[in-house]
Amino acid sequence: MIRFALPALAALGFIAFAAQTRATPPAAGGEPAMGWHLSQEGATAKLAYGVADSDQLALMLTCQPGQGAAVVYGDVAPARARLSHAALASAPIDPLSGDLDEESRIGLRDPALTGLVRTGRMPVIGEAGTFDLTATPAERRAIGEFIAYCGSSTA
Repeated sequence: MIRFALPALAALGFIAFAAQTRATPPAAGGEPAMGWHLSQEGATAKLAYGVADSDQLALMLTCQPGQGAAVVYGDVAPARARLSHAALASAPIDPLSGDLDEESRIGLRDPALTGLVRTGRMPVIGEAGTFDLTATPAERRAIGEFIAYCGSSTA
C-alpha cells in the first residue's frame, strides 16, 4: 500500500506546486520559478514546463525531426488538444514517472501548441483541475523553435 501511496502523494504535491507557481518569478529568497525550457539530447528535442535543471516538471514534449507530432509526458496534459494514443504494448517508459505509460502524441499544428506560441498560454488539465501554463516572449520563441525543429526533415 505504501508503495503506491507515496508516489501518488508526491504527484499530488507537485501538481499543487505547479498550479501555484505557474510561470511566476521567484519571490525574494523564495522558490525557483517554473517555466518553459528547451533542450536537445541527440536528435531528440525536449520542451518541458517546470523548474530549470531539476526533476520538477509538470509537462514535457519530445520529438525528432520529421515526425509531425510530439510525445506528451507529465502530470498535466494540454486541455482541448487532439491527443492520439498509441497501444500500451509499444509504450516506452515515462521519463518523469519511470512507469510504463500509454503514449500520447500531439500534432505540431494542434491549436494547443500554435496558441502557446501565438498567445503565450496553454490551458492544461490535471488532477488539480484546469489552469493555464504561460510563456514569456523568450519562451514563446523557444517553443516556436521546438515546433520548427520537430517539423523539419533533418536534425
